[in-house]
Amino acid sequence: MVPEAQINENKPRVGVGIVVVKEGKVLLGKRKNAHCAGDWAFPGGHLNLGENVEDCALRELHEETGLKGISLRLGPWTNNVFEKDKHYITLFVFIDFFEGEPKAKEPNKCEEWKWFDWNDLPSPLFPSIRSLIQTMGMEKLKQTSTSFLTSLQNNTYPLAGKNTHPLIVKIISH
Repeated sequence: MVPEAQINENKPRVGVGIVVVKEGKVLLGKRKNAHCAGDWAFPGGHLNLGENVEDCALRELHEETGLKGISLRLGPWTNNVFEKDKHYITLFVFIDFFEGEPKAKEPNKCEEWKWFDWNDLPSPLFPSIRSLIQTMGMEKLKQTSTSFLTSLQNNTYPLAGKNTHPLIVKIISH
């Protein structure tokens, strides 16, 4: 009989990748002291037992970057096996609004956070990001990451003032 601890080590893990975009650029951090060290990745981490995806995304975003997510959308997922013994299902979350500036709050795990143009991403990219790009295509990913903001900006509602869109009022007052 195989010990339960060994069985659990061989099970896939659930990761949450957080796509944060500002002025057409995406936030990536350079990983260190973990699998795929040196790869550039979205903020993110493991989904805890009993935690919902949205709470995990907001928690990991704040723990890693200091950013406070205000509004988010659930996105696609990927299935990756890498380094022979790592199997991850990664659920992606798109942050539409956030407060703060990114800081390397876990310097033992992330060397730095930088904003990159979607057309000029660094290399190497974390496996789940490569899979996401391969599955969705870069153009659809760029469109998905900004579609909510674009739809708001294309309406006649200003983002501040007495005529603010009701959805924005709800988000801001949250």
